[in-house]
Amino acid sequence: MLHEIKFATRQRLQFIEIMAYYLGHISRSMLAKAYGISDPAATKDLKLYNDLAPENLEYNPSLFSFVPSGKFDEVFADLSPQSVLPMFSQNLLSIDNPSGNEPIYGISVENMPFPVRLPQKPVLAQLIRAMKNKRQLKIKYHSLSHRDDQQRSRIIEPHALVNNGLRWHVRAYDHEHFDFRDYVLSRITEAEKLEIEAESSQSYDDEWMEYVSLQLKPHPGLYKKQRLALNYDYNMLDDVIEIQVRRALVGYLLQQMKVDTTENYSLNPSAYQLIVSNREEIEQYAGWAFM
Repeated sequence: MLHEIKFATRQRLQFIEIMAYYLGHISRSMLAKAYGISDPAATKDLKLYNDLAPENLEYNPSLFSFVPSGKFDEVFADLSPQSVLPMFSQNLLSIDNPSGNEPIYGISVENMPFPVRLPQKPVLAQLIRAMKNKRQLKIKYHSLSHRDDQQRSRIIEPHALVNNGLRWHVRAYDHEHFDFRDYVLSRITEAEKLEIEAESSQSYDDEWMEYVSLQLKPHPGLYKKQRLALNYDYNMLDDVIEIQVRRALVGYLLQQMKVDTTENYSLNPSAYQLIVSNREEIEQYAGWAFM
């Protein structure tokens, strides 16, 4: 019967499943607002979902919503982190399409096969629920700063997810260090949303809230023709690229763009084609990324 469901309806059933699992609940109003449908139409979709997956959801009258049951299992949606995180990042309702793997536009596109660096599905679900409900999160974390192989238990208050191109991390307030830090998702092995309200928020994270102007220009070791090519490549103005970036993300951007951050520009210009032209202003925000 599942293959007989219309594509548009199947997308809404996937949305129900994703919201229930990752946010912890799904209501008629949430579904109606997301898809611009009437409340009766949303009620019909929720009934259809419960008919097709009768053991997945339970109604919680205090929330006026359905919540995942102890027997919850995915039926319509791929709930793996590698599927749902791009949806969250691009603010999409669904990433499914009726063509499957067949190219819709008839052109071949390939992504780089980077190693998967993602947490387990239950860990991500607890993290998302804590963020959405502004709650504290208890995690077990493998840190590179500790020399032993023991996991550290921490209490954090997550407020944002970040994709740096190669991995995902969460920006959160750390109760042990009394500051905001970044935690790589794949290093979180356990997570539990606590029923304790978060004391912090994004607005308290100065490094997150403030944007700075990062100015990059071609490496001086490049030939004139190579510098000209970079001008076209990045649509530079007066030989400079200017990027507005959150202070907390400056170092990651420098890494991903392979910027030569040595004082005397000693790295190979063929591999590190850009340098920071306003180093004195920027280095204070990402000292670890400068050499």
